[in-house]
Amino acid sequence: MSDALNGQRSVDTDAIALGARADLRLLVVECDDSLRDGCVAVLRGNGYTVTGSSRGDEALRLLQKRKYDIVLVNLFMSGVSGMKILEAARDAHADSLVILMTGNPSVETNIRALEAGAWEYLAMPFTAEQLQLVVGRAAHRVLEGRGAPVVATGAAAVAPDDGMTSLIGISPAFCRAVELARKVAKTNASVMISGESGTGKEGIAQLIHKQSRRAGKRFVAINCAALPAQLLESEMFGHKKGSFTGADRDKPGLLEVAHNGSLFLDELTEMPLALQAKLLRVIQDGVVRRVGSEQEDATVDVRFISATNRDPNEAVRTHVLRDDLFYRLRVVPLHLPPLRERPEDIPLLANHFLCQYWRRHRISDGECPSLSVSAIDLLTSLLWPGNVRELQNLMEHLAVLADAGSVIGSDDLPGRSDAAIASAGARAWPPQLMSEAYHPAKEAVLAHFEKEYLATLVVRAERNMSRAARLAGIDRTTLYRLLEKHGVAQGIDMKKNGNEVAYVPPADAPPSRVTQAD
Repeated sequence: MSDALNGQRSVDTDAIALGARADLRLLVVECDDSLRDGCVAVLRGNGYTVTGSSRGDEALRLLQKRKYDIVLVNLFMSGVSGMKILEAARDAHADSLVILMTGNPSVETNIRALEAGAWEYLAMPFTAEQLQLVVGRAAHRVLEGRGAPVVATGAAAVAPDDGMTSLIGISPAFCRAVELARKVAKTNASVMISGESGTGKEGIAQLIHKQSRRAGKRFVAINCAALPAQLLESEMFGHKKGSFTGADRDKPGLLEVAHNGSLFLDELTEMPLALQAKLLRVIQDGVVRRVGSEQEDATVDVRFISATNRDPNEAVRTHVLRDDLFYRLRVVPLHLPPLRERPEDIPLLANHFLCQYWRRHRISDGECPSLSVSAIDLLTSLLWPGNVRELQNLMEHLAVLADAGSVIGSDDLPGRSDAAIASAGARAWPPQLMSEAYHPAKEAVLAHFEKEYLATLVVRAERNMSRAARLAGIDRTTLYRLLEKHGVAQGIDMKKNGNEVAYVPPADAPPSRVTQAD
């Protein structure tokens, strides 16, 4: 995503039920990789079903294959013009809404486009907030035309701070995790999410719930590490009046509250073994017995989504997690990669959070500040032990102190220079290599360095392969070979460009790129 594409969700988008958004098909046609991927990431983060296309001829084929409710296209596409794509979209499906993106919005061009059937104009550069506002209005129009419910209610509404703002990224591992979440959401299967603290596990859990058939019911979250055992049992299962000191009335537990909805068990491995056994009975039979009760008090139908920052298999091996509960809850395992393994996502997230917090703390007080190239380079070099949550905290700090329209440099990042040096050392020398023999350890360090260097290089060059080769001081053929060797190229859209030889991922590569046609 380019620096211009940052901001927070618009009111129009938030007002649309997430289930309704997921039913809308959007097509983004843009030859600039950064802008296209940014638009796709923002709109997918809002819950729309989005396809990205980098070429006009590909877009024409897609429009013939299926209907897209909303089409965003750059007016000045190379090869096939945006105007021709506009006409093709309208000819294929008269009720499709086409939004034209252009950096040269002249009055003459505007009139010509509107006469050809364009629904709206989006002048570049634009922020994510402007993008979401325009698309939100278009989504309203499409849904109203269908007579479908538009306004979100109850648990299906998406709040600005619901944790899903962290679900932005274009890295292959992250895209695979999000696509798996969307796929499993349509079922009732139990999902166990693993990943370090701050990687966005609750955001993924909410995504699964809000794109499921249970979206209109409650999403109930409980942190198993935050409560002592007795209180946790009472919160989950409820209690009978007089069952313990202070129990002055019958109280239903969160399992009953989540009936027909989803229960998110955060930090599952912190739950005491005795409670794990009691929970297993609920999963098997759907029967809840409150604390202090001698009878079965309720029958519940709950979808279980659990999360842990430990290795679940190791937790079972060390008897921290019951194996029978593990097999019940881990029907679909889903792992979220740490932020240090997805450096290409850091600029997207950083810009998004920076403008999100700028508008939260400053309302409409001037233009959002931006991050310099040196600041982005420094951010992508860090290890981020706190992951997305740590980056989010730093961006809020910068938003509070920055001036309107200012450019934030690497020197403005508090206490990050020493951390960058330490991070670079940690990246180049994984601790487990100390126990290896010299030659295998040396080869592993070199491979680790090459992969980290290439990932950072691609971000610095804004995914322009010619520029990346120049920055690295190597020829393009060598660069492509290294990218393919380390798997970095699977996240890069390297199309043929003139005489430039492009890397094409193998046919069996996972569909992780946001530019891939669905």
